[in-house]
Amino acid sequence: MYVPKYLFFTKGIGVHKEKIASLEIALRDAGIAQLNIMEVSSIFPPHCRIIDAKEGLSMLSPGEVTPCVLAKAHSNEPGRRIVASIGLALPQEDGKYGFLSAHHAYGETEEEGGEYAEDLAATMLANTLGLDFDVDKDYDERKEVFRMSGKIVETWHTTLGALGHDNGKWLSVVVAAVFAGSQK
Repeated sequence: MYVPKYLFFTKGIGVHKEKIASLEIALRDAGIAQLNIMEVSSIFPPHCRIIDAKEGLSMLSPGEVTPCVLAKAHSNEPGRRIVASIGLALPQEDGKYGFLSAHHAYGETEEEGGEYAEDLAATMLANTLGLDFDVDKDYDERKEVFRMSGKIVETWHTTLGALGHDNGKWLSVVVAAVFAGSQK
């Protein structure tokens, strides 16, 4: 059984005439191109600790199969706005799991994409915790309900946005929540 002990966040951007090469450059910019990335769903494990990317990368070896939550967006349209974001919501109660969300979109700003990803993670955690809230209210109102419940201690996001390259080359943005280490 593998339960990650650590998590770090990273992001990168790449430009190339080929889409796959722009993704590779973005992964390299994020520092994770040398890993065999295995995309996983949205659970932040209990007792997992967030560390900085430099420390996390030092725990991983080239070629290692590495689970991560990955958000990525690509465009070859000049001036097209793209965004990738990972949201995080952590429960107050120690030993409980939290949620990560991956979001990628076109036409959103970094702020819009980040708030959406954060809202999505908080909403998934709130549903799991049985919190009653109105999904039609804006995120700021729901965030207040989450915080007042005392069950969600923190929400957060990391986001990267960019505008499509002027000469029509492929642009890729990636944001990753990368797991490292294993709990016993």
